[in-house]
Amino acid sequence: MRVRFAPSPTGHLHVGNARTALFNWLLARHGGGTFVLRIEDTDAERSTGASEEAILEDLRWLGLDWDEGPCRGGGHGPYRQSERGPVYAQAAARLLEQGAAYRCFCTRQELEADKEAQLLSGAAAPRYAGRCRQIDPAVSQRRAASEPFALRFRVTAPSVAFDDGVRGRVEFPGAQIGDPVIVRADGTPTYNFAVVVDDAAMAITHVVRGEDHLSNTPRQILIYRALGAAPPAFAHVALVLGPDGKPLSKRHGATSVADFRERGFLPAAMVNCLALLGWSHPDGREVLGLEELAGAFTLQRVGRAASMFDSRKLAWLNAHHLRAMPPERLLAACRRELEQTGYLVPGDAAADGWAARALSAFAGQMELSSDAPAATR
Repeated sequence: MRVRFAPSPTGHLHVGNARTALFNWLLARHGGGTFVLRIEDTDAERSTGASEEAILEDLRWLGLDWDEGPCRGGGHGPYRQSERGPVYAQAAARLLEQGAAYRCFCTRQELEADKEAQLLSGAAAPRYAGRCRQIDPAVSQRRAASEPFALRFRVTAPSVAFDDGVRGRVEFPGAQIGDPVIVRADGTPTYNFAVVVDDAAMAITHVVRGEDHLSNTPRQILIYRALGAAPPAFAHVALVLGPDGKPLSKRHGATSVADFRERGFLPAAMVNCLALLGWSHPDGREVLGLEELAGAFTLQRVGRAASMFDSRKLAWLNAHHLRAMPPERLLAACRRELEQTGYLVPGDAAADGWAARALSAFAGQMELSSDAPAATR
């Protein structure tokens, strides 16, 4: 078993993406598989090295170590999409040569006009009209004139069906898929193309991701087949919602792992809370450590319904994990807050014993590590 987590370094690690990373990590650890980390940084305008490092640091803080990927290496690299251009070019040339892809010379204005016409005719989901589908590449004067073009994948299948690890049997009519762009006119690969080339090259066997990617799956399955690769097993988990029942976002307050880390939450409580967003333990237990989660996790116990992220539940779990920590670990978790407020002087080893005993005695009054100074007054 080989699974992957592939974040885009365009910001902080969101709670929903952290849950996706956790589910993949748990699946790999439960099945004795490999957890691959890949950075999808083809969005050159928004991707930054600072964001990538922040994501890696958040994953380390959560305890989600990767077996292959940045800073780790492995036999299927490079693990940043920005470094995999020749791989995409080779795959695109192969599809073009075998007729599975074709050159599209349509301008933005033409595509917008086609889209508007379809909407006016009542189409619910406009698709590419096929303007360039029948151009003979051998006699194309437009190609000879070096006119800019994108590459589109030629969809001919009447339908695409697959068994989803969470949702069961899913089927999409081919007429609803359209011919997706796989390489833009500037030569950069699109998401649906790059992810297939990467997952096939990295021998990924299971893809666990959010249900917002469900509509991408039929396109990707067809590209896998055209490249002669077996599609992985897919599982699409429901989205994480805020208290108002809408997808969790910044309007709900703290939504990134870094936010909760800064507020004094423990990584053990964070992964515990994330695991319970759509999954349940066979015995109904809720307070669980990372190793216990890995031992019990299966996709069969992941539900189809969306889950609501409850910061109060996170705080409740955090209090339980604080009380369960031995004195030395509890002191380490609270040291920053105690030093910032002057209760501990950095480097004063003599005070550590007293502080550890005091924290253990008053741990029942704490929800967060930031409560330590007030609890030990």
